Amino acid sequence: MQSSFSGWGNGMLGVLIFSGSLPATRVAVGGFDPLFLTSVRAVVAAGLALILLVIFRQVRPERSEVFSLIVVALGVVVGFPLLTAMALTHITAAHSVVFTGLLPLSTALFGVLRGGERPSPAFWVFSVVGATAVVGFALSQSADVSLVGDLLMLGAIVVCGLGYAEGAMLTRRLGGWQVISWALVMALPVMAGLAIYAWPGQVAGLSVSIWISLGYVSVFSMLIGFVFWYRGLAAGGTAGVGQLQLLQPFISLLLAAFLLGEAVAPLMIATAVFVVLCVAGAKRFA
Repeated sequence: MQSSFSGWGNGMLGVLIFSGSLPATRVAVGGFDPLFLTSVRAVVAAGLALILLVIFRQVRPERSEVFSLIVVALGVVVGFPLLTAMALTHITAAHSVVFTGLLPLSTALFGVLRGGERPSPAFWVFSVVGATAVVGFALSQSADVSLVGDLLMLGAIVVCGLGYAEGAMLTRRLGGWQVISWALVMALPVMAGLAIYAWPGQVAGLSVSIWISLGYVSVFSMLIGFVFWYRGLAAGGTAGVGQLQLLQPFISLLLAAFLLGEAVAPLMIATAVFVVLCVAGAKRFA
């Protein structure tokens, strides 16, 4: 019981942090090329991760764990940030909410394939219904459609689900912050080279909001959020805790309402309540 509570609590903290990722990325691509944004955020996060690994004298991963760390790095350090940054040059952050509603399903599927989890049939019913509700709500709020942007977001969801499931499996042996830290450090040489290659010609005139967004996706989205998220997935189960991502679009909209004064539609409240019930059902049968 305590492990389950810890898993869902840590998972919720991770979701809260990740909720600002797509809006912040949307702002950041207004000043940075997607390739540069992806690489420089990884470099910043890797620098912080390397400091943590040295300070706490972490033992290097075993050879058998290197492949899984590469999968994590390709999924959440390179794949998801790059594909979403590219997608957000074609679609709005609001439209990207459509696809975050599919992320819990992707995470659960890879949890079954890679982690050997076996949720009950009732779990899949709640999961599919919840994802359908989120996608339906998101589509009703956004008419912005781009085939290229949509395909890029679909690819991002697939690689992210794989990275989440693989990282959760490793976390049981290495620890949550260690997994993302080692994945960042392993990707550092490549990402540093890409950052130099894609370095923008002019950065002096960029707005403060762009720099703040870059800082957010580098420190919170790329490192701190994963500390809680991987710990949650490992303790509470990848398939079950992964359903918390269904709440992420609504948290993002609530943050927009609180910080930017945007209106909260009654449909959003009703859908959010329904999704909470789906998450509770998925938790019960995970």
